[in-house]
Amino acid sequence: MKLGYTIIYVPDVAASLRFYETAFGLKQRFLHESGTYGELDTGETTLAFAAHELGEMNFPGGHVAAHQSAQPLGFEVAFVTPDVAAAHAAALSAGAVEMAAPTQKPWGQVVSYLRCPDGVLVELCTPVGG
Repeated sequence: MKLGYTIIYVPDVAASLRFYETAFGLKQRFLHESGTYGELDTGETTLAFAAHELGEMNFPGGHVAAHQSAQPLGFEVAFVTPDVAAAHAAALSAGAVEMAAPTQKPWGQVVSYLRCPDGVLVELCTPVGG
């Protein structure tokens, strides 16, 4: 078994794709003509977005919409970069909200946290040991 996809349910798939392109320099790989599903080119594991309406179809009992939650949900998407401060500033300029400024951790990593307009918590970090 291997991780193939991380799919995040969002209010506007195209807007999330545009945000992640602008904020993090990721490229859109696919957007379904319906606008309800899209993917970013993130390497071996796909980061994808699906409309809340698909979530409603998949989960008859409902689901928590990250953008409507006052606090970030208990998961994050982490992007590794050699320059956390620059990536953090770019994401803020694109519309992210700062959760924690870039900080040097005791184990040597620089880490920051942002909340994206779609409600997703994103960690930016340098490589471990880098």
